Amino acid sequence: MSNLPRIAHNKTVVITGASAGIGRALAFEFARRGYHLGLTARRLDVLTALREEILAACGDSTRTIAISALDVDQTETVEPVLQALFARLGGIDIMVVNAGVNAITSVGKGDILKQKQLIMTNVIGAMASVDAAAAHFIARGAGQIVGISSLAAVKGIPKQAAYCASKAGFSMYLEAARIELKRKHISVTTIMPGFVITDIMPHIEKYPFAVSAEQAARETVTLIENKKAVGIVPGYPWRLLRPFMRLIPDSLWRKLV
Repeated sequence: MSNLPRIAHNKTVVITGASAGIGRALAFEFARRGYHLGLTARRLDVLTALREEILAACGDSTRTIAISALDVDQTETVEPVLQALFARLGGIDIMVVNAGVNAITSVGKGDILKQKQLIMTNVIGAMASVDAAAAHFIARGAGQIVGISSLAAVKGIPKQAAYCASKAGFSMYLEAARIELKRKHISVTTIMPGFVITDIMPHIEKYPFAVSAEQAARETVTLIENKKAVGIVPGYPWRLLRPFMRLIPDSLWRKLV
């Protein structure tokens, strides 16, 4: 990281689900660009190790990296934990709602509890995180909320029905929030990754145009900094393909699973 240019500024970003996958990659990318960080995940020990790794990589002893244990499924704790973290950081500029889960689920196979868990984390937990950030930004008079959704919100994928439903629901929530919060000087960005190689989904590299978490993070942070309403990652080729995704034959998706 140290051989890459840093953009010097004093902005602060909080990332939920920062311990692995896209969240971890985002933490490093924001640090590379000079941001102060607030990082949350369920395991505090993993966050502690991540903080030390980022500090060592960026070589900046003045960098603020605050960490907090947070399980977004415990919705009654989301608001107080996040508000306490915001206060420790002296207020924040950007909130990235990234915490999420995925699992292979089959319709009609008795997976309803697993599907319920996906909805709980990816929709209810995400909504609670957005709500807490919105309250903070309303009090401050400005801010940016970023939700990590998915292109799975656009086209159903076999054995991913609950995941697709959760991301479609979260995308719609973000869209409504964008309209509602604009007059309060709060921008809302929806990031829709395609296939990103992380531990959240096994064998994802077999899917088309899969990219590393690091590439996804670089493109995502640029979209955030440009305050795009909706950003697709990777931009090429998904930005061109998105209008046609619902036209992709079901038979093609079946071949991928």
